[in-house]
Amino acid sequence: MKPVIAPNPTHHVKERLDRKLYKLRYMIECGFHRLKRFRAVATRYEKTGTNFLALVHVACITMWLNN
Repeated sequence: MKPVIAPNPTHHVKERLDRKLYKLRYMIECGFHRLKRFRAVATRYEKTGTNFLALVHVACITMWLNN
C-alpha cells in the first residue's frame, strides 16, 4: 500500500499528489468515521471477537442500506 498524504503547504518542496489515490483515501476515512458513529462499535461493548465482527457487519449493512 502506498501512503497518500498531502504535503505541508508551508514547505518549499512541492511533491506531486496523486489525486485519484487521495480521493480513495478520503472515501475510506469517511467510511471509518461513519462506522465509528455507531456507539457499540466505537466503544466495543462486545467481549468476544466473533460478536464484535457480527456487530461491525450489522453496522456496515445499515450504512449500505442508508445510502
